Amino acid sequence: MAPQGNTGAGAEAELPEYAGHYRLESCLGSGGMGVVHLARSASGMRLAVKVVHAEFAKDPEFRGRFRQEVAAARRVSGAFTAPVVDADPEGERPWMATQYIPGPTLSEHVKRNGPMAPAQLRRLMAGLAEALRDIHRVGVVHRDLKPSNVLLADDGPRVIDFGISRPKDSELRTETGKLIGTPPFMAPEQFRRPREVGPAADVFALGSVLVHAATGRGPFDSDSPYVVAYQVVHDEPDLTGVPENLAPLVVRCLAKEPADRPTPDELMRELRSVAASYDTQTFIPAQRTGDTPGPEPREPQKPRESQEPRTSQKPRASQKLRASREPRESREPRTGRRGGRKAALAGLALVLVATGALGAARLLGGGGNRDGSSRGGTSPTAAAGLRAWVSGPVAAHGGMPHCSYGAGELICGQAGVVFALDPADGGLLWRHLDGTSSRSRPPELSGGLVQPLPDDSRRLVALDPASGRTRWRGTESGYSGLQRAGNMLLLTGADGTVTGVDGASGRTRWSHRVPGQSMPQFAAFPGSPLAYAANTSDDSHTTVTAVDPATGDVRWTARLKGSLKPVGASGGSVYFLAGDASGATRAVVRYTPGSKAVRRMPLPVPRFGVRAATRGDIVYLLATGGALEALDLGAHRQLWHLETSVSRGSAPAADGSHVFVTAADGRLLAVDARTGTLVGQTGPRLGSDSGVVMGSLPQPVLARGHVYATAPDGTVFCVDAHDPAAW
Repeated sequence: MAPQGNTGAGAEAELPEYAGHYRLESCLGSGGMGVVHLARSASGMRLAVKVVHAEFAKDPEFRGRFRQEVAAARRVSGAFTAPVVDADPEGERPWMATQYIPGPTLSEHVKRNGPMAPAQLRRLMAGLAEALRDIHRVGVVHRDLKPSNVLLADDGPRVIDFGISRPKDSELRTETGKLIGTPPFMAPEQFRRPREVGPAADVFALGSVLVHAATGRGPFDSDSPYVVAYQVVHDEPDLTGVPENLAPLVVRCLAKEPADRPTPDELMRELRSVAASYDTQTFIPAQRTGDTPGPEPREPQKPRESQEPRTSQKPRASQKLRASREPRESREPRTGRRGGRKAALAGLALVLVATGALGAARLLGGGGNRDGSSRGGTSPTAAAGLRAWVSGPVAAHGGMPHCSYGAGELICGQAGVVFALDPADGGLLWRHLDGTSSRSRPPELSGGLVQPLPDDSRRLVALDPASGRTRWRGTESGYSGLQRAGNMLLLTGADGTVTGVDGASGRTRWSHRVPGQSMPQFAAFPGSPLAYAANTSDDSHTTVTAVDPATGDVRWTARLKGSLKPVGASGGSVYFLAGDASGATRAVVRYTPGSKAVRRMPLPVPRFGVRAATRGDIVYLLATGGALEALDLGAHRQLWHLETSVSRGSAPAADGSHVFVTAADGRLLAVDARTGTLVGQTGPRLGSDSGVVMGSLPQPVLARGHVYATAPDGTVFCVDAHDPAAW
C-alpha cells in the first residue's frame, strides 16, 4: 500500500516514499514528533520507520534531541524492546528504522477488549519490568512509558519510543517549554524536579500503565492535565479494580518519592511470589544454611549511661533507655494523609516482600530472631577466632545507625542517642542521650574524642570514648556546614567564614575566609592531611581549594573543567565525580596537584545518584538502580561492571579483595574486587520501620578483618570480611 498523506495539524502535504533504502508502505501512526511507517528493506524484511515532521527537521535543537533518542535506542537490546536496525538523524528528513513488531498497542487492546485478566496483567508487569531493567542498565531513562508506547506481541510486550519529547502532545510546559512525558503517566519528580528525573520515574509510569491495563483508566484521572499533575504530586492513586495480589506492587511503584519505588529487578523477584509460573530467575549466590548452632552469646556488661541534663522537650530517661537488648515491640500504626487503603496495600506488599526474601537468603545470627531484633547471637565463620554477631536496636524507632571505628570501639549514632559497641561481640558499652532528631553521618574520633554531629540546637559536643560522658560542649551557632578533618572541626558560617575548632579541647584555633570560596563546604578523606572545598560556576568550571585544617592555610588551588565533586584522595591525588546540569555523573577525574596533571575518564553511560569510594587509583561507583562499577584511573579503563539488585545503596567500601555495599532493605552485599562477581549477601532487615525512607544509607565499616553494617530495623551486625560466601 502506498504511503498515505498525513492530514494532521501542521503535517506535510505528502509523506516521502523512501527513508534511506527502505520503501514506506503504509502509515502505522502519527504523533507530535513524526510519522511511523510500515516499511520494507530490499530483502523484504518488514520494519517500523519513524520519519520526523518537516517542521521539526529544520529545528537544530530538535535534531539534537532526535540524535539523542537514536543513540539511546541503539544502546537498548533486550528481549522486550524493539531494536534499532538503521537510522539517519542527519538527513534532510531524519528517520529511524526499528524491527517491526506485529501486534496492537496496549492502549488499543484495552480500548477494544476492556481490562486485562489477572494472568495477563502478571505477564505484562513482568515483561515491562524486564524491559526497564534492560533500558536502565545501559543508562537510558525512557521518561514517556505509557499504554501507546507498549506493543503487545505474541511472545510478550515490547517497549518503544525511547526518550521522545513531544512538543505538541502535552498541554503542560516547563519554564522552557520542554516538559518531557504525558501527564497521566508521569512521576511526581517530572513535575517538581524535571532536571532530576532518573530510572525510578519509569517505574512510577509502569505502575500507572498497570492500573490502565487492569481498569481501563489511570490511577490519576481527569480531563485537565493540570488537575492530573496536581493529583500525581499530592493525591493517593485510585487502585479500584486492580487485582489484590498485584495491588501491593503497584502501590510501591506509585510511591511519591523515587527512593521508595522498587527497581525492575526487585519487581521481577517479587512477581515470582505472586505467580509460581513466572520463571524468570535472578541469580543469587547460594547462602549457607548454617545449621550448626553457634555458642551461647556472652552476657554483656551493663552499659554505662552518660548523664546529661534533662530538658522539658526530651522524653524521660526511663522512656528512652529501655533495655536495648530486648526485641523491639511492634509500633502503633502511623496516621496521616497517606493512610487508609494505601496503608493496607502497603502492608500486603511487605508480606509479599518477606515471602520472597526469606526463601532467598537466611538472616544473620545464630541465636537471634529472624527479624534480627534480639540480642545478637554469635555463629562461627570460616576465619579462625572470628564470630558473626547481631546487636539489637539501642533506640526505639531511631532509624538506621551510622557507625565508625575508633579507640577500639564501634561508635554509632541514631536519632536521639550516640552509643558504643564492643566490636568483638556487639555488647553495648555505653550510650549518650542527645537532642538530635536525625543523623546522616556517623560519630567519629577527632582529637581523641568522639565527635557526633551537633544536636538540633546546633551545639557541638565531644564525648569520652571510654565512657560516653561529655568532655566539652561548644557555644558556636549559626554555621551552615561542619566537617571533621584530622584533629579539627571545620565550621562554615552563614557569611562564608570558616572556623577551625580543636577537637580535643573545643577551642577555636583560627577563623577567616577562604580565598576563591564564597561558601565552602569541605570534604576530608582518610590518609589525606588536607580538607578540600569545591566551588562550581555555571557547570563549566570548578575551583578546588586544599586547606590545612590545623592552620587554615591554603596549600593549593586549582581551576578544573566541569562540575566536580571530591570523593577521595590517595597517593597525592584527589578524585572527583564530574556531573552535568541534569544531575548525571558522566566522568571520574583525577587531579595531581604536584604535577598539575588531570586525567578524565568518561563513564560508558551517564549515571544518576552516584555514591563513590576510592582505593588507590581505583574508584568504585554505585548508581541509583543498582549499577556498580570499578574504574582504574591509572590504567584508564573500566575493570568491571555489575548490575546489582540494589535500587538505592550506600557508598561502597573496599578492602582490596571485596567491595561491600549496604542496601536500603538492610542487606549487605559483597562483590569480588577483581572480577566484579557477587559473592555473598545477607538477608533483608526491614523491621517495623519498613515504611520509612532513610535519608542516607550508612557506608559499611571495615576493621579487624570484619565488616560492620546496619539495617533499617535498628540492628548493627558483624560478618567476616574474608569469606562472604559463608554469610
